[in-house]
Amino acid sequence: MTVFKNARFISCEQENRIFSILVEDRGRIAFCGDEMPAQYAACPVIDLGGKAVVPAFADTHIHFASHALFESTLDVREAANFAQLGQMLREYEERTKKQKLTICFGCCAHTVEEGRLPERGDLDLYTTRPTMIVKYDGHAGVGNSALVESLPEAVRSDPGFDARTGWMTQNAFYEGVNFMTAQISPLSILAGLRKTADAMARRGIALVHAAEGVGYKNDIDLDMMRFAARWLPQDFRIFFQTMDVGKVRKRKLPRIGGCFKLALDGCFGSEDAALLEPYANNPENRGFLTYTQEQVDRFCIEANRQGLQIAIHAIGDAAVEQALTAFEAAQSDCPREDARHILIHACLMNEAQQARAAALRLVIATQPAFLYWRHEPQAYLDSILGEGRSYAAIPLKSWVEKGIAVTAGSDAPCTIPDPIQSIYCACNHPNPGESLSALDALRMHTAWAAYSSFDEGRRGTLRAGLLCDFAVLSGDPLAMPAERLDTLQVEALYLRGKRYGSKRRGLAGKP
Repeated sequence: MTVFKNARFISCEQENRIFSILVEDRGRIAFCGDEMPAQYAACPVIDLGGKAVVPAFADTHIHFASHALFESTLDVREAANFAQLGQMLREYEERTKKQKLTICFGCCAHTVEEGRLPERGDLDLYTTRPTMIVKYDGHAGVGNSALVESLPEAVRSDPGFDARTGWMTQNAFYEGVNFMTAQISPLSILAGLRKTADAMARRGIALVHAAEGVGYKNDIDLDMMRFAARWLPQDFRIFFQTMDVGKVRKRKLPRIGGCFKLALDGCFGSEDAALLEPYANNPENRGFLTYTQEQVDRFCIEANRQGLQIAIHAIGDAAVEQALTAFEAAQSDCPREDARHILIHACLMNEAQQARAAALRLVIATQPAFLYWRHEPQAYLDSILGEGRSYAAIPLKSWVEKGIAVTAGSDAPCTIPDPIQSIYCACNHPNPGESLSALDALRMHTAWAAYSSFDEGRRGTLRAGLLCDFAVLSGDPLAMPAERLDTLQVEALYLRGKRYGSKRRGLAGKP
């Protein structure tokens, strides 16, 4: 039993409370208030020095194993030009001489001097090892000639494959990822999990909604992640990225979805997110829908009948429309009072669609970091969407005011998991009318995140009976200007009442 005192504890409950004393007993909160009950007078005391304390954070949409893979391979996002990218490839090959292929992450047209994406011929100048670079948004990839010449027919015959440039988009990309990941030992991913978990813990993250499963034979990557999660410090809620309900039921998982097989459309970076109206820079382009409405309806109906929580990727408003229609069909077929199905991203969502989402009691798992994403600058979004649509993207306050549960994630490896930066973005929306209060931004990462995975009786707020998981901050987010929220730092993470980082067991030391 431990007493934590001299802090400004922010509960993040619906009726938010501020108090100065918290008592932990066997990993749970036993008391919180401002006057110490007599029965705790003899307990060990930790003085938190007047710091602000919030519930530990969550990341409600991350491709954890993929993020760990790229953290342990090569990230080229910082390359300023193709020559620097090439130097990174050469240095990586020198460090990994035994590897037979290279898969790396992060090429972007907006961050290199050339102002375009690298192609097959560009990569051939720097490497002869089969190499794939996944685009920064995780929805396309490019290969050098050594890779292109080894690709299976499933990739080479797909309309999304361009043999001249080496680029793979849409289904060709997913098939290409299947081909590449099948050649990477899951053990190499396993080795990076601890490093990734530690990095997230240092940023105050204790709950992870992980979208897993990218095509390994027999879904060994999904099962590896389920196994590894037992020894990682965070609590994991795993979403299996498949449309095969039988696979999920076989593993007795309560959730299905994510991106990959559950991506209804593409993304803005490839200009293939599905839109109701054409792209501003191309009146012939409305993006693409991966599936027919009938296919999505059929999947949602089956998964809903099985009592699963469904999470679906939809970025453009046409994809959002398809998802809403499918969720409505599922609820009409088998009404469930508290299904908490999830829309991932939902970047473009008109007023009528927001009202339908509220009526369905959907959760929206959004990514505030996308609002200030240097890989998709505002000028680029204005050019492809038009200023009206780009200004209306990710309408945080509108969602909250309609009573929709909104949660925040990183979509890593697309952005780095960083709740403080995410809170800053949510409170400083490019459209000021869609900015959130600091308290609501905190709730996106704590209370509402816990609710979205049915964990509100276990974590997400600071109240008696819940896990004693909290983050100590360098300043008080409720008492500082919104424009300074990005100066906050996580100074410590406590899990089950113990400060994380001093002792570890297993892969990363689950307390």
